[in-house]
Amino acid sequence: MTPRRLKTALDRGLEQHAGIVMLGPRQVGKTTLALEVAESRASLYLDLECPSDMAKLADLMRDLLALSR
Repeated sequence: MTPRRLKTALDRGLEQHAGIVMLGPRQVGKTTLALEVAESRASLYLDLECPSDMAKLADLMRDLLALSR
């Protein structure tokens, strides 16, 4: 696999934050990079264009909001 310059930055970001959002044009390797990073740690990968993943995110947000009350 091609080494990616952003992988190091993503790894550092995940050491400091609970989640990372990757945005950008189609077909530039976002999914490949996300899955590569996810292989090295306990992760939850969500594709926000997938309805079932959006439902998981909505459920997670609902549960988090319930905990904060």
